[in-house]
Amino acid sequence: MSETAPRGERINIGLFGRSNVGKSSLLNALCGQQVSIVDERSGTTTDAVSKIYELIPIGPVTFFDTAGLDDKGVLGEKRIEATKKILRKVDIAVVVTDETGIGKLETALIADLKRMNVPFVVVFNKSDKMAMTAAGFDFPSVSVSAKEGRNIDALKTALKDLVPDHVKNAPALIRDLLSPSDTVVCVTPIDTSAPKGRLILPQVQVIRDVLDARAFAYVVQDQNDCLKTLENMKTAPKLVVTDSQLVKQVAAALPSEVPLTTFSTLFARYKGDIDILYAGASVLKTLKKGDRVLIAEACSHHVQDDDIARVKMPALIRKNICDGVDFSWSAGIDFPDDLSEYSLVIHCGGCMLSRLETLRRLNECVRAGVPVTNFGIAISAVQGVLNRIVAPLGIKR
Repeated sequence: MSETAPRGERINIGLFGRSNVGKSSLLNALCGQQVSIVDERSGTTTDAVSKIYELIPIGPVTFFDTAGLDDKGVLGEKRIEATKKILRKVDIAVVVTDETGIGKLETALIADLKRMNVPFVVVFNKSDKMAMTAAGFDFPSVSVSAKEGRNIDALKTALKDLVPDHVKNAPALIRDLLSPSDTVVCVTPIDTSAPKGRLILPQVQVIRDVLDARAFAYVVQDQNDCLKTLENMKTAPKLVVTDSQLVKQVAAALPSEVPLTTFSTLFARYKGDIDILYAGASVLKTLKKGDRVLIAEACSHHVQDDDIARVKMPALIRKNICDGVDFSWSAGIDFPDDLSEYSLVIHCGGCMLSRLETLRRLNECVRAGVPVTNFGIAISAVQGVLNRIVAPLGIKR
């Protein structure tokens, strides 16, 4: 059900437009229930209203009803800013207008959505007064009457067609790189950050995916154990996957012809967009004194003396790149709304996020014009082994 689906598994759909064009009425019609307050007076919706819903045939979604982008006054400006924050977070946008058609505000909004690469549909509401279409324009449109419930199913179909391909077709973690009976050596150090009696989640998921490929997984603790395992194998492994914190040592120990990557790099492809994250890593070498870097984690946990985000990552960058970089941190759901002050965002592997939510965060960075990479790729880049690490995934730069 929509209420039990994880937040990151739900598609975010935002309704945007001028005041009093019927955004709230449209949301109520889509959900078949009274979600937002409806009134003929302008400015009824102040703060964004969210509604979790099972939208057939899409599945679990979160709708956002927003204040009008033409709101007035000091409070109005704050409401518009709140609406723009929602705009940066949506996966699909619904541009709502009425019988007055597409004006300057709608034209500017459509241009912003195209620039941010957000799929959208234009809805001409109040077709009970005058039916309109976007004939001649290069975007999809639907003419509806939220008041009478007219053509709402057509709008739902249009929304289904806008669901991004990356949501429909998530890549494999590792099994697409393997054939049955291939061997993979997983270097999984047991340190203080590892949960007692267990492996960390990315390691577990990779091992499971290896098994799903009908391949064989050898699990070792460090580069020395890895070399001993290779010596005992009759044929070279198809791939060695290491924890990022040992990537330099493992890369130095392994023969260059042995393919090598990291758990975090596999997650960069599986949970995010590896091209975006790879490109973001190139910014690391350009960091200078006073630049602000955000280190973002998807989960909250007790900070230890050797914490990767709070201790090891900053130390690595300060030692190898620039000692004067200024770091900030976020954890859990506290991903900043305003990213403009940062020169780079370094995100965790996202093992506690869905692919959709990870991509949502990456898209927020892209829309803000801020480069973004992840922990493992950043560590490999700083230590000079990134090109070797991404080569098994078909990235050769």
